[in-house]
Parts: sequence; C-alpha cells; structure tokens
Amino acid sequence: MKQFDKIRVLNTNDPIFDDTFLQISDPEIAESEAVDKIVDEIIRAVIDDGDDALLEYTNRFDGRNCRYVRDLIVTHDDLEHAKMKVEPNILEALELAAKRIETYHQRQVQKSWQYREKDGNLLGQKITAIERVGVYVPGGKASYPSSVLMNVIPARIAGVNEIIMVVPAPKGEVNPSVLAAAALVGVEEVWTIGGAQAVAGLAYGTQSLRKVDKIVGPGNIYVASAKRKLFGKVGLDMVAGPSEIVIICDGGTNPDWIAMDLFSQAEHDENAQAVLLSWDESFIKQVYASILKLLPSMERKEIIEKSFFNRGALIKVKDSDEAVALCNKMAPEHLELSVSEPEILLAQICHAGAIFLGRNSPEALGDYCAGPNHVLPTSATARFSSPLGVYDFQKRSSVISCTSAGANFLGRIASTLARSESLEAHARSAEYRIDDKYF
Repeated sequence: MKQFDKIRVLNTNDPIFDDTFLQISDPEIAESEAVDKIVDEIIRAVIDDGDDALLEYTNRFDGRNCRYVRDLIVTHDDLEHAKMKVEPNILEALELAAKRIETYHQRQVQKSWQYREKDGNLLGQKITAIERVGVYVPGGKASYPSSVLMNVIPARIAGVNEIIMVVPAPKGEVNPSVLAAAALVGVEEVWTIGGAQAVAGLAYGTQSLRKVDKIVGPGNIYVASAKRKLFGKVGLDMVAGPSEIVIICDGGTNPDWIAMDLFSQAEHDENAQAVLLSWDESFIKQVYASILKLLPSMERKEIIEKSFFNRGALIKVKDSDEAVALCNKMAPEHLELSVSEPEILLAQICHAGAIFLGRNSPEALGDYCAGPNHVLPTSATARFSSPLGVYDFQKRSSVISCTSAGANFLGRIASTLARSESLEAHARSAEYRIDDKYF
C-alpha cells in the first residue's frame, strides 16, 4: 500500500516493512547530552544548596519571582478554595471518578500471611506501606487532575501516611482542577515546583522539603532524566516515555471512532505513537479518510500531525494472528481490541499495559473514570512492568521463626551449602543451633 502525506500506510507483505516498522516501534527517545548536563547541574545544586536551589530554578524556569521557600507551598485554605473555583460539573466528575478508582484499587490490597510447618517453624510475609511518597503532577502545557487521582488514591488505600505533591506553576498559576483534585483525595502538602529540581528535592530533601521514600507520576524529558539518574537513591514507579496506543480492528467499527481513538494518544506529544492493525484493506482506507476529515477540527492538530509523521501508522496485516504477534512485539501502553469477539484475542495478548475490549471501550474512558490506573508502562516495558497500583505503595518483609527441631533440620542443610560456598561463618552460625546428638 502507498504511504500518503504524513500518515504511514504499511503492509506487512512489503519487503521494506520490517525496516520501517523498526523505525516507528523503536521505544528509544534519546535524551540529549544538553538535557543530561542541565539535570546533573540541578541535582548537584539541590544537594548543595537545598531550598535556595529550589527557589532559583523555579524562578528561572517557571517565570516566577518568589523570595521565600514558603511562597512555593500551597496552603490548606488555598486547596479548599480551589474546589470553589472549579465548575460544579467538573468537581462532580472528579468525585465520581475518584469513587470508581477507589473501588477498583481496593481489590489490590495485599495482606500479611503466615503458615506453620510440622516441626513448628513459622514462615510468612509481612506487608507494610511505604511511609512517605512524592507525587509529581505535570503542569505547564497541560494540567492533569486525573493524574492526581490515579497516583494518590492507591497510595492512600495502601496506607501511605504522608503524600507530598509537586506541580509546576508557570507564572505562578496552577490549574484549579489540579488543586481541587488534591483536596478531594486528602493531599495535605503541595509544592508548586516542577522539573528536575522537584525530583531532586523529593529524593534528597532540603531544609524545608523532607525527602520521600518513593516518587511516582509522569513528567517531561527533564523529569524523566532526573528520575533515571536518582533511581536507587529513591524508589520510582517507572520512567515514563511518550504515550502509545495500538488498535486491532476487524473492520466492523465506525472508522471515525477509530480515528478519534488514535488521536486520543497522538494529541499528547509529538513523539506519541498511534497505530492501527487491521486485515481489512478497505477499512484502513476508510480510517485514513476519517483522519483527513476530522484532523482539521482538532485543537491539537499540529501535535497530532507530528505524532503521526514521527511514529504513527495504519498497518495492513494478513490476519488476526499476525496482528496479535505484532502487538505483542510492540508491548503497547494501551491496546484496543475493537473486534467482534475480543475475548478470543485477549487470551493471546501477552504484553500490554491496559487492554480495552470491544467497540464501546475507548482508551479515553480508562484515562479518567473506568477505574483501573492510567499510569502505565511505556516504551515496550509492558514486557516486564505493570500498571501503577496499590502494590507499588506496599513493601513485603519475609518472616522466619524456627523452633529447636526446625533449626536442627534446617541447620544441617544450611551448613552443607555454606561450606560448599566457603562461607565458614554462615556454616558455624547454623551449626550452633544444631543439637550435638543430631550433628
């Protein structure tokens, strides 16, 4: 099939398909040396200068003129007042979404467990919540109150005691819906800082901002770079890349619906990926026509165009089996199975962040109010990663309690293995617990 304008239309039978597919599916969006250098400088400044660095970089990058670090903190009254600034229908939608997200995530709670062996040994697992979590909420070009709900609600359900939210405030302005969402889910500490300085401040702490144990939430390339550099100093949810959607369709869905579903991710970012896989060639042409028809009406049409040009494609595959194979290779963040019997294909899907079944399940519902989390693995990391959930805010500790009889039995095994590894202290530590008559 022919490639038109800025929209790739590909066919898996084409000799050059593999090379072209590799170009658009490569998850590596390189961070420039310039970005790395800036992030390194910011992290070092925050470590050395603490509050002063937070003030300096916030004033510089967000066009502010704050004199004191307290000017960066949103007061409790401001949080409550934000709810009055938000239109009632938006506040109601946030409340309804919050209830659905809470209901879904309540089912993810892990509980401690124990069992006792015949010789009396007690073995188990103790579940505890992470104590202090930092939540990064994007600001600037886009504001996402839905991200507040998706990051904070599972943390609360897990039992996290302290949640610190950071959000950029260009020119000192924060979307009231973001602050209203924070108030709605009980966030008590909000800082209007962003970028690498916010990540570094949360990771190391400053004179006024206490360090956290884990940082969650997406951000721009500077945030991603800082998170990658600080992994190990602080826990992370994931290093998020550009948004992605793959749609597998049998040709039976309204082509306008499919075009708009593709737009829903393409409008996020110039490097976002939107891909249609179908074995119906005439349907692909219909979707192409829908894209051309609907694109001029889109508020973010320039971003959508660049996204399609950089990484988007409409791909003709042989059949549903080949569609599934390609999808599993891509391991997309979002996958729509827009087919007559989606459950059949679901059984074959191995790698995807979130899977939407049927023609009436657009990805957009998952972004806001279906219930499951919208913080998902990107850049093919769905091969080994999972959506954000309550389990990301809980830790597991092993519990081991041996009786005298148990130590007799286990000690012999441990001693043998320890000596085979030339670890004498390990062996003798185990042997001390063995009754001489058994050893």
